[in-house]
Amino acid sequence: MRPENQSSVSEFLLLGLPIQPGQQGLFFSLFLGMYLTTVLGNLLIILLIRLDSRLHTPMYFFLSHLAFSDISLSSVTVPKMLVNMQTLRQSISYVGCISQVYFFISFAGLDNYLLAVMAYDRYVAICHPLHYTTIMREGLCALLVAGSWMVSCGSALLNTLLLVRLSFCADITITHFFCDLIVLLKLSCSDISLNTLVIFTEGGFIYLLALGTILGSYIRIGTIILRVPSTKRLLKAFSTCGSHLFVVSLYYGTLAGVYFFSSSWDSKDIIASVMYTVATPMLNPFIYSLRNRDIKQALEMCVDRLKFFK
Repeated sequence: MRPENQSSVSEFLLLGLPIQPGQQGLFFSLFLGMYLTTVLGNLLIILLIRLDSRLHTPMYFFLSHLAFSDISLSSVTVPKMLVNMQTLRQSISYVGCISQVYFFISFAGLDNYLLAVMAYDRYVAICHPLHYTTIMREGLCALLVAGSWMVSCGSALLNTLLLVRLSFCADITITHFFCDLIVLLKLSCSDISLNTLVIFTEGGFIYLLALGTILGSYIRIGTIILRVPSTKRLLKAFSTCGSHLFVVSLYYGTLAGVYFFSSSWDSKDIIASVMYTVATPMLNPFIYSLRNRDIKQALEMCVDRLKFFK
């Protein structure tokens, strides 16, 4: 039987991470450090791209938007988690929870679409190098980013509007460290068939379309390279696409672990969610900068400028 119906809910209880009470301080410091690294690292990427004219290319234009999306995705969940860990309070208001759902879906979706756009950009750069500047013109780049924003925000708005029409049971405990749409649907006493249908059709179609774009781009890149295989071409392709491929693997690997290969929410799923919402946005600046000569040169130039002003 369903628990007692409670149509009007003022707050939810977030159980948070499965951490022993004596370890709260240690994990608070760990996640605070990871969050600050995420914000500062991605802000540095955005700043370097803005300051260095050599980075005013489509690839870095998309990367700057991905960096902003990563900052926003972490900021949706991590600050509230840190506050709850520090104050030992587990509550989140109904409005705060619904807002968290909306912004989480928005920025998680935006990450997904931007990764697909970046894969298409790499396909054009490698398979059509002579026509790259003609195809990836400024207007198209702006349109691709604007389209990513509109689709992600529209999808988030649709799922949020379908969520707020539901009533919730007396049990308002969320076995997670943030308000996840799937977990909230499990707490509802209402019929969630429409919500489930929208998630699997609209959400599934959009995510599969983005994943298909990524896979199609890299399959095409692979076939072009293997037609005339050479070590030089392979190394050039790896240096061009390696960082993006690693980020895509990290993104979709953790996403699949959270939403497709788990039957119920337990500590393993929460750890995968931490990887998806905290670790991946933190690692992206390092992945894109450590093997990227342009970013390194822009950073060196920025440091030289600071030394000069001193």
